[in-house]
Formats: sequence, structure tokens, C-alpha cells
Amino acid sequence: MLFRSTVEADLDRLLRCVVDEPVSSAHPGRLLDHLRSGDYRHDRVWIAEQDGEILARAVWWGFPGGDRPLALDCVYVHPSVRDRVGLAADLLRHAHDAYGARPDYHLFLAPGWRDDEEAAAAVAWRQEAAARAGLTDALERHRYEWTPGAPVPAPSRRLVFRPEDDDEAFVRAFMRVAEGSLDDHTRRAAAVMGAEAQAREDVSDYRSMPGDRSMWRLAYTEDGDLVGVALPSANGGGPVVGYLGVVPEHRGHGYVDDLLGEITRRHAERGAERIVADTDTGNVPMARAFERAGYRAFAVRLVISPSAS
Repeated sequence: MLFRSTVEADLDRLLRCVVDEPVSSAHPGRLLDHLRSGDYRHDRVWIAEQDGEILARAVWWGFPGGDRPLALDCVYVHPSVRDRVGLAADLLRHAHDAYGARPDYHLFLAPGWRDDEEAAAAVAWRQEAAARAGLTDALERHRYEWTPGAPVPAPSRRLVFRPEDDDEAFVRAFMRVAEGSLDDHTRRAAAVMGAEAQAREDVSDYRSMPGDRSMWRLAYTEDGDLVGVALPSANGGGPVVGYLGVVPEHRGHGYVDDLLGEITRRHAERGAERIVADTDTGNVPMARAFERAGYRAFAVRLVISPSAS
């Protein structure tokens, strides 16, 4: 068995690797679109090949021009393979060794997927393969969307939102918001790399996204005390909430509604037809804020990561 990253000459065969299970995948249209945009690259598409036939394929996503893959998007194994878990795990391990990292695996699923026997089975073998390759921790996130049928929030009457050209101001704000955060990614990253490094990486990642940097805002009381961050952004699919958070000393006053309202309003003023957002299932205050703002839960993102320990 040959494990390798792909080249352009492999494209026709890659397009024949079609996932027919109810899980998200790099289907042919998505694969082509993302290869064109740079979100996928051939050095981030790996295959297990035998006698010229692709028996397994794994596809990672990353920022165009970025120096590392950020998330595993798709795992495919040919129906003829008896031990699909073993082959998929071997493929992921080879890619991880080449990357020097184990990016998280993101699976996008319908709400209630555990009650769908076919979807649950599709997740189960992929999760086992990921675990054998060192991705052992699973986190479920609710996905929300705002559409123009929902109300557009009025400007906040108690906070002042200011633009800031200096990224260092956002690094400092991200560090303060991270203290006691309910967001799993923030807690894990800060524990591994430290609060400042984690904040810098997050700011850098948002800078790399296609959202408009000029829309970023810091939120203050009328007395000039920092309350939090409201960062509208976008990805390849369109507008997203991006990042918002309240500093510890101002939590418990409902400011999350003001921050989310500011982000939603700015996107809406630019004609957004859809705004998407995620939050951990355990982050109940954020989920309730989305619901109050007219966002609708429409999907689940299952994130499978290396152990934080």
C-alpha cells in the first residue's frame, strides 16, 4: 500500500471518491471549488493507493496561502476495503507524520444524527479511525443561522463600539476574554500554548479569513471601560459571527446580546442573506443569546481532537 499526498494528475481519480453516507464530505463539486480557491491543496489531500487504485482518501482544509492544514474535512474508504477503520487510521497517521501535527477532524451533521442509524454508523467508524490516529476527544457544537426573516437588532444603548487598527489591542482583549471562557477551543488552546500565544494565533487566523478587518470592534462602557469584543467575519461560505466575548468583570449583565446584536446588524446592513455561527453544546449562555437574537439551530459540528492532556 502506498500512502502519499496527491498531485494535479490525480484529480480525475480523486473526483471518483464519492461518500454516499449522511456525513459531510469533500464531494466532487466542493473538492473542485476548494482546490480553485486554495482552501484545499493537493499537498493536503492524501490517498492510500494500491495497483493504481485509490482505496482511501483524506482531505484537509486550510487558509489559502497558509502554512499549515487547520482541519480534516473528509475521510473516504472504498467500499471494497474490508478493514476500513484500519486503512483510514493508517492514512491519517502517514499524513500526521508529514504535517508534524494532528489537525482536528470536523464532521457536519444533521440535528438528531444519533437517532439516524445510518448517520450514527458513518460517524462511528470514522471516529474509531481518528482515535487510532491520535484524535480521541469529541466535542459537539450547535450551528446557528440568521436570515433576513429574523429581526435586525437596533444599536446598543449602553455600549460604545470602536474600531481599532492596531491588532495588539485585539490580542490584549482576546486574552482578557479568554479568562474563564466557556468555549472549549479557547480553554484547550490557552492551556497548551499559553494565553498570549493563543490570543495571537486567534487574531492571526481571523486576519487570514475573507471577512472585512474594518468591521472589527471593541466594546466599551460610556465611561471607557472595556467590556468585550465584537468581530464580524466571513469564510468561504459567506458571513459568520466570528468572535465575541465579554471580559470577566463585566459578565452577568447581558452584554453578550449587545455584542451579538452589533455583529448581526453590521452584516445585515451589508445585505447578508445568511449569517452562520457555532457554539459548544455546553455553552448554554451563548446558545440562548443566539436564540434571543433570532438565530435558528440548523446543524451540528462534531469536532474530534487530540487529547488535551
